Amino acid sequence: MTNTGMFFRMLLSAVFRRRSRAMMAVVASLVGAATLFCLAMICIAVPQQMNEEMRAYGANLIVTPTSSTASADKAGIDEAMVEHTTEMVAAKGSEKHATYRYENVRVNAAPYVMAGVDAAQVKNLNHHWVVDGSWPSDGKVLVGRDIADAIGLKVGSRITIAYRASDNSSTTSAPSDGSSREGNAGGVSRRESDDSRSSETAEGSAVAGQAGSRSETEGGNTGSTSSTNGTTSTQSSGQPTQDGRVSSDIMDTSGTEFRVAGIVDTGGSEDSIIYATNADVNKLTGVTRGVDVIEYSAGANDLNALVQSINDMTSMHVKAQQVTKITASDTRIITMLQTLFWIVSLVVLVLTLVGVGTTISSIVSQRRNEIGLRKALGASSSAIGIEFYVESAMYGLIGGLVGTAIGYGLAQWLCVAVFERSIGFNWWLGVASVLLAAIVAVVASIPPVHRATRIDPAVVLREE
Repeated sequence: MTNTGMFFRMLLSAVFRRRSRAMMAVVASLVGAATLFCLAMICIAVPQQMNEEMRAYGANLIVTPTSSTASADKAGIDEAMVEHTTEMVAAKGSEKHATYRYENVRVNAAPYVMAGVDAAQVKNLNHHWVVDGSWPSDGKVLVGRDIADAIGLKVGSRITIAYRASDNSSTTSAPSDGSSREGNAGGVSRRESDDSRSSETAEGSAVAGQAGSRSETEGGNTGSTSSTNGTTSTQSSGQPTQDGRVSSDIMDTSGTEFRVAGIVDTGGSEDSIIYATNADVNKLTGVTRGVDVIEYSAGANDLNALVQSINDMTSMHVKAQQVTKITASDTRIITMLQTLFWIVSLVVLVLTLVGVGTTISSIVSQRRNEIGLRKALGASSSAIGIEFYVESAMYGLIGGLVGTAIGYGLAQWLCVAVFERSIGFNWWLGVASVLLAAIVAVVASIPPVHRATRIDPAVVLREE
């Protein structure tokens, strides 16, 4: 029999003679490998799953016209530019988007904001919206909860909506055109933007826009020119006033009648908006134009780079910005998960080292006399050490293989239970898990093997 054959025969006999100790070492490696592989699979899969889940709660990127474009005219973002921007976002990953066109309207002479939307796009983008009833369709609108409560609307109620060009004129109130629409864009996404940004781009601009609209419709005298008798005047927008006060046009409640298809409740600024189809908004206003906001749920790995690439294209006359609250929440959760992974991994590695080291120490103690006899017969310390290291590596490999399989099963079960989606097996991670289990077992055996190689055969044999 060759030396190699004798080596493996001695190794296997040592393992089977002490099956209970060998099983303890395998179990220690198995538990460590299973835990680490399960955590690693989750840390790889969960950020991807979480990105998809978080994207169901609305946009993480909004695109609006540049301020110069918004103030120059009310064309908005035309269809070609929407397609071009969407292609840029889709090139960096998966995407869902919805477009919004905002107009100032009147309901019972009170000012409100109406949004022209594609109902299918908005429904696909905002899964978190709670809609009582149905989504807007031809002749039917979706009303925000705040408006429904203020006016007393229910699903199936009728609502008369009036549109006045003067309410949306850039000449009478600049904020009500550019800033208001950008503000409304921010308002729609105010649930997602960070506190500082939302106070600047959403709340401030929206309030300024609505204030501008109210000042125009309810009593603003600025820009009016009096006639010679001082009794009748006309504002620069063409809205008639009398004795310096707005005429009864503001009390005109005529308009187009719509039926309330549903009531949306989000807990955000969407609850103060009336949603209608783009066709209905075009018909109500008598003007067909581009959209004011494009909201994207983008799956790009580097959202900052995507925003920068859009903003660098100045010829597009649009600006992009992240919805930072969702992005920050997503990043914060993933960071916490990764931190937890490293902490648990460190604890598991230490426990695995202790478990395997203790088992190998026990095996060395039981084989102390055998080691002394072999050294007396001329076996070198290195030969004895190699035998123990190979034995430890074998325990680690067996435990690593079984533990990796168990860890994958646990990770699969967790992902199905939490995300209702399965995950594929990562072969590179599986190989790394098995090798790591073997390496940890070998490292854990270094102290007891070092003690074994220092055994004095004379002392051991004298004890016999």
